[in-house]
Amino acid sequence: MTGWRGNARISSGLRGTLATVFASVALAGCGAMNQMLYKTTGDVMQGFSRDHTVPYLLQTDDLAMGCSMSEATAPLLMSFGRVTSEPDQLAVMLYLSSGTCAEEQAREHELQALSAMHAMQATAAEDAYIRQKRAHALAARRYLKGWQHHNRFYGNPDSSECPDFDDDLDEFMYMAGLLSGLQALNAQIQSTSSEGVPFNTGSVVGRAARCLDNKKWWGAPMALRAAVWSMVPGTQPQGEDAFERLDIAAGQGKAAGVRLGHVFQAIAALNKSDEPLVKSVIRDHAASLDQQPADPQWRFVDAMATNMLVAISDRLWVEHTGHRTPMGQFGSFWDDSQAPVETMDLDDLL
Repeated sequence: MTGWRGNARISSGLRGTLATVFASVALAGCGAMNQMLYKTTGDVMQGFSRDHTVPYLLQTDDLAMGCSMSEATAPLLMSFGRVTSEPDQLAVMLYLSSGTCAEEQAREHELQALSAMHAMQATAAEDAYIRQKRAHALAARRYLKGWQHHNRFYGNPDSSECPDFDDDLDEFMYMAGLLSGLQALNAQIQSTSSEGVPFNTGSVVGRAARCLDNKKWWGAPMALRAAVWSMVPGTQPQGEDAFERLDIAAGQGKAAGVRLGHVFQAIAALNKSDEPLVKSVIRDHAASLDQQPADPQWRFVDAMATNMLVAISDRLWVEHTGHRTPMGQFGSFWDDSQAPVETMDLDDLL
């Protein structure tokens, strides 16, 4: 009996050990299966977003929806970098778009500050300016992430050759990364704080823009370089004129229906404190919207350019009148001379 009980205890212990081993193997198998499932899902999500979501978005003109989408989906899509390859290329678009969301908030705060100043409300203006700087700081951090992912995917422009692009979207995302880098520096300056953006980023972006076909991309690469020349002292090559180049690029953008060149032209004029030129650029842009429809493939980019110029127009209007650009009057200004109205002398009819 004792021997039987001993054998039973040994058998029971063996079964318990085997059960533990089988459970461990099963759990390990589930973990491996989950890891494989996550990786596959991540690869599919990255591929679908790159091949379909981004092109679809670029064909729309709803900037607010694009902004909301990038802020909402960036954490989800970027988290797949924990289980598969880092989505560096996709991150360029996500952080560029989410950076513009923060920059849009900064513009709103600035308009509130200017409106308060116009109404002689100093405390409200100061509070709005503080919120503006905070929003610019957030924009700088987001743009910087886009620039860093761009450099990881395409290589640091200062230490690598121009990349071989797979297709037009690949080349566009390269340009989007350059825009992110330039915007990161600009937003950091506007925030009056240090957000980790190297101060030579503008020069690096200007040199990297040479990797892009200027004619193919609506004059935007040359406009980007010329904008850097106008803003960063010592970067303009001998024999070049930044504003001449910007004017040519603006014409190319108008003809192509992707008017990004106007934005760089206006930014350079603002940096020079040349208000008449800023007004002229806005008038030219507004008139071209009726003359040349946006390229359907890049409608989002053209809408983004218009939105940025409306923001500049609003800033001028608020500074001078206390309110934004009136509806239907984009391209005109408060001090425009009114066309004489023809009147009829009713006395002759009596």
